[in-house]
Amino acid sequence: MAGHIIAVVGGKGGVGKSVFSANIAIAYLQEFKQRPLIVDLDLSSLGDQNIILGQNPQKNIVDISKMPPGPIDPKTLSPFMVNAPAGYSYIGAPKESIVARDLDIDGLGKFLKGVTSIFNLSVIDCGNGMDPWALKTFEYAAAIFVITTADVIVINQTKRVLSKIQELLFPPEMVQVIVNRYSQANIINPQIIQKNLNINIFAAIPEDVSTCDASLAKSTPICIGAASTPIARAYHDVIRKVQQTNLLENLARLKKPTGVVAKAAQSQSPNGAQESGKEGGGPGGRSLAAPMDAWTAMKLRIHKALVEQMDLKKMNTDTKDPKQLAILREKTQKGILDILNTEDSGGLLNTRELKAQMVKEVLDEALGLGPLEDMLADDSVTEIMVNARDQIYIEKAGKPQLSKVNFSSEQQMMNVIERIVTPLGRRVDEKVPYVDARLTDGSRVHVIIPPLALRGPTITIRKFPKKRIEYKDLVLFGSMTEEIADFLRCCVEAKLNIVVSGGTGSGKTTLLNVLSNFIPASERIITVEDSAELQLGQDHVVRLETRPKNIEGEGEVSIRDLIKCCLRMRPDRIVVGECRGGEALDMLQAMNTGHSGSLTTLHSNNPRECLGRLETLVMMAGLGLPAKAIKENIASAVGLIIQQSRLSDGSRKVTYITEVTGMQGEVVSLQDIFVFKQEGLDKKRKIIGRFVPTGFIPKFVEEMEAKGMKISRNLFAGKTS
Repeated sequence: MAGHIIAVVGGKGGVGKSVFSANIAIAYLQEFKQRPLIVDLDLSSLGDQNIILGQNPQKNIVDISKMPPGPIDPKTLSPFMVNAPAGYSYIGAPKESIVARDLDIDGLGKFLKGVTSIFNLSVIDCGNGMDPWALKTFEYAAAIFVITTADVIVINQTKRVLSKIQELLFPPEMVQVIVNRYSQANIINPQIIQKNLNINIFAAIPEDVSTCDASLAKSTPICIGAASTPIARAYHDVIRKVQQTNLLENLARLKKPTGVVAKAAQSQSPNGAQESGKEGGGPGGRSLAAPMDAWTAMKLRIHKALVEQMDLKKMNTDTKDPKQLAILREKTQKGILDILNTEDSGGLLNTRELKAQMVKEVLDEALGLGPLEDMLADDSVTEIMVNARDQIYIEKAGKPQLSKVNFSSEQQMMNVIERIVTPLGRRVDEKVPYVDARLTDGSRVHVIIPPLALRGPTITIRKFPKKRIEYKDLVLFGSMTEEIADFLRCCVEAKLNIVVSGGTGSGKTTLLNVLSNFIPASERIITVEDSAELQLGQDHVVRLETRPKNIEGEGEVSIRDLIKCCLRMRPDRIVVGECRGGEALDMLQAMNTGHSGSLTTLHSNNPRECLGRLETLVMMAGLGLPAKAIKENIASAVGLIIQQSRLSDGSRKVTYITEVTGMQGEVVSLQDIFVFKQEGLDKKRKIIGRFVPTGFIPKFVEEMEAKGMKISRNLFAGKTS
C-alpha cells in the first residue's frame, strides 16, 4: 500500500512549522512504530531542521533532485539519508543558498513520486509554501498542514497562503490549519482564527516556551526529550486524529492539479493572469478541481500579451469622450488581433464567430468590465450580484438566476472594481474595504472586498432603465391602474407631501421617479441623493449628490448638509432620494415650512411601520425631541404614504395608498384609500389580484377640487381592476 506525504507550510516565518514538522513525524513513529521520513525542503532557512533534530547530513535534497535516471528505492536513497537511532529517516536542506539554486524541480517530482513506495509517512517542511519546490510537493502530498499562530499579522499572512493554494486549484479539503503556540490567555482564540480564515481548525498545539527552548538547546525533538509534557501529548493527539479520521487515506483519493509551478509563475504577471478555482476552504466552500479550460487559458495569454504590448494604465481608458473611446477601442482591438494571429488557435477558434467572441471578451477585460459587459448591455437584466469570482447571479423579471459566465480570477475582479471606482475619485482597499459608486450609465454599484467579504470581492449592481420609465409603463407592468395613476398625478400637482415606502428592491426609486415627473415643468425642482439615480424630464432641475470622506477622513458632505443647502436655493419642490438617518428631521421641517409637494422614499414594509421608522430616523438627528412632538411633526408634514412592494412572484406593485389624517391622542392616524388584494395564483405561479378602494374619501380631495382638479368620487367607491 502506498504511503502518504504531509506538506507542512508556515503562514509566516517564525510560526514554528519546522519544529512541528519534526515532532509530528516522531509522534507518528512513537504511536505506530513505523519509520517516517522527515525532509527539510525549506531552502530559505538552510538547515534549521538540522538544529531541531541534531543531525548533520553530508548530502541534501538538491543532491537527490539531480540523481541519474532510474528507480527510487531504499538502496538508491540510502547514501542521501540519515537513518537516526531514534527510528526516523532524514533528508536535509543545503546549507548554502548558492547550492539551493541548483534544485531540479523535475528531479524533485521524481523523488516525491517514488518516496511513497518506501515510507508510509513522509513529512516535508516546505517553508512558506509559495516557492516552486513547495508547490511541486503539494502535487504529490495527501495533506497540506498550514501552521499559524494567534497573532493578527500572522493570520493575515496565512490568508495569503490559503488564497494562493486556492488559486492553484488544490482541493480545499487538503488544507488543514494548525494553531501553534496556543494559550488560553490569548484574546484571539481558535474560533476567531477559524472565522477569519474561513476554514476549520484541525488542531491546536499549546504554548510551552521553556520546553521548546530547552529542546532546541539540546538539539533533541520535544517528543523525544520531553515526551511527558502537554506539548508532546498535543503532537500525539494530532497524529491520532489523523489516524482515527482516516484523513490521509481519504485525501489521497482527491484529484490534484498538475503543472502548478508553471501556473504560479504565470500568476506573477501584474494583471494576475491566473485561474482560481475554489471558493472558501471551510464548510460550504465549493471545489472546482478541473484544470483551467483552453478558452480561458488562451484569453488570459492574449490579455497578458496585450498589457505588455500596450500600457493600458498609462492610456486614457477612463475618458468619457466618445471619439477618444472609439479610437482607443479600435487601437486595442487591432492589438488583440495582431496577438491572436501569433497564437496557434486553429483547433479552438475554428470559426469566425468564435474568433470574434474571443476578441470581444479580451476587449471587454481590457477596456470594460469583463464578463459583466454583456449583462450590463442586456436590458432584461435588472440586477447583477457577484457573490464570488465564479458565482454571478442576475435578476430577470424580478427573479434571481445563476449566470453562466464567471471571472477568470479574483485579480480580474479587482481590476474591474478599480476601473469602476477610480474615475469617481474613490478607492477600495484593506483600509477602505467597501464603496458605493455608479457607472457611467447611472447604474448603482456597491463593492465590498476581503477581509470583510470572506469569499472574495463582492459586487452588486442595480441597473436602471436606459429609457425613462413613465406611469404608462407601470400600468402596463400591473404595478397600478390607470385610475390610480391619475389620482397620484393629482396628488403631486396638488402639492401633497408624499413618502414612498417599500423594502429593498421593491421599486421605490422607480416609483419616486414617476411621481417626480408629474411635477409641473414650471416649478423649480432640487433633488438630493446619495447616488444620483433619478431621471427627471423637466428642464428646471438642480441635482445634488452627497460626497464620502476622502483618504484623510475629511470632506464628507451628507444628505443633511445638502437639504440645508437646497432650502437656500429657492426650491418649489424638494425630492430626496431616500431618508436613512437624521435628514428625516430636516425633510419634515422643509415640508412644514412652505416647501409642500416634497417627495422622498423610506425603507419599511407597510404604512404603519413607515411612520414608526420615520419617527426613529428623526430621533437619529440627536436633538432629543419628545416622541409626541415628533409624531405631531410627522402628522402635519406627511400627507400621503404610497407602499411599494415586491411580491413573491417577483412582480412589483403599489399595495397601499394611505392618507395621514392627523393625530388621535398619542397616535398618528392613518386611513387606507386603495389596497391591492391578492386572490390567488395562475398556472404560471403569478399572483392574481386587484386594486380595491376602501370607500374612504380622502380629506384633501375637497382642497384639490377647490383648485380646479376634477376627482371622480366613484373612484373611491367603485372597484378598479
